[in-house]
Amino acid sequence: MATIEDFEKIEISVGTIVDCQPFEKARKPAYKLKIDFGDTLGIKNSSAQITSNYLPNELIGRQVLCVVNLSPRKIADFISEVLVTGVNDENGNVVICSLERPVPNGTKVY
Repeated sequence: MATIEDFEKIEISVGTIVDCQPFEKARKPAYKLKIDFGDTLGIKNSSAQITSNYLPNELIGRQVLCVVNLSPRKIADFISEVLVTGVNDENGNVVICSLERPVPNGTKVY
């Protein structure tokens, strides 16, 4: 079982998606995202397999919860720096974790 100390090692922050492009070189359908985390972290890249439930224009301006302290991961020719959190819907497609109201970019989840 995980401890509170284990949970505290994971940094989850709020960011706003500022750009979304199809990721043609990904093995599974995905988008390349640019996410703004404010002055503290700046803009970070992420690859997200969320194409089944979202169109690119629906994601721009949306705030999402991301794990920001994982090691960067190379996917094809792209470096994914943060992990966008989500859950699977009844069809196994990802629904992103987002907020009910806006908060400043970079706000940490506790």
